[in-house]
Amino acid sequence: MRLVQLAGLAGRRVALVEEPVLRLLEGCPSIYDLAWRCLHERVSLKDGVERRKSAQLLDYDPVYRGRSEWRICPSADVPSEPSRCLVSGTGLTHKASARNRDSMHAAAQSITDSTRMYELGMAGGKPAPGQAGVAPEWFYKGCGTVLRAHNEPLTVPAFAEDGGEEPEIAGVYLIDPQGAPRRIGLTAGNEFSDHLLERQNYLYLAASKLRTCAIGPELVVDGDFGLAPGEVSIQRAGAVIWSRAIQTGERAMCHSLANIEHHHFKFEFHRRPGDLHVHFFGADAFSFGDGLRLADGDVMQVRFDGFGRALQNPLSRMPPPPGVITVEPA
Repeated sequence: MRLVQLAGLAGRRVALVEEPVLRLLEGCPSIYDLAWRCLHERVSLKDGVERRKSAQLLDYDPVYRGRSEWRICPSADVPSEPSRCLVSGTGLTHKASARNRDSMHAAAQSITDSTRMYELGMAGGKPAPGQAGVAPEWFYKGCGTVLRAHNEPLTVPAFAEDGGEEPEIAGVYLIDPQGAPRRIGLTAGNEFSDHLLERQNYLYLAASKLRTCAIGPELVVDGDFGLAPGEVSIQRAGAVIWSRAIQTGERAMCHSLANIEHHHFKFEFHRRPGDLHVHFFGADAFSFGDGLRLADGDVMQVRFDGFGRALQNPLSRMPPPPGVITVEPA
């Protein structure tokens, strides 16, 4: 089951993907609202969707291509209170990611900390059911205001040295009234980072995580995260200048999904009732690893089998600010 969030002249709606059309749901301004209502009704999200199907159909193609009065929104958010959405991620979960990171810092040391981190995951990232394994690398992106939708630009701030795609799948979670995390779906994403800054020193990892990131266009309610092959590509002036086959999922990672989720939600602050979490699970490949630097207007595309239509986002470089940011006394 695949869902899309839409915004139109009459407000927000949720739609069920029934290729080649979208079926609008009744009384659902957002997936967040839908999932919260299903919790209180004590029904599954899938049953809640079935109950709310309408007879209203939209042609998916013009919506997807941005040629409709309906605009695709991020595949999960908290429209009324973006601060209730925590956007974060887990790194060094894929061998190719560790290899790319390792190549950035190999000149500094024979065995890098990136390699050590990945090897820790290989040794203890998939514990037996009911047990906690080794903790993965964790990073923070921001609150819901950093999320961008399909077709929306991902911005490179003037202070950043670069901006590049990181094709990933993200888990979307809602914390229920009792403080228990509920996984409401999985979605394709572009986590987006400044790899030139990170290459200077791995301690710049947190700063390299450019805040804007994209998810969508679809949320997969019952997605299979065993193994998800896909493709990432870069288009420049309408032509593909780089592409690479990618894969993610538990069989392609050194951490199990359960272990990633445990280490994210073990913090009490991450289990605050009513909060939404969007958590990236790591990338398998990105163009920077092949020496490509993206230019203004380049279009990044991410697609995973079983996760709906491809996510596309143009890159946009922001103009410099008027000057140094200064802080005045209150």
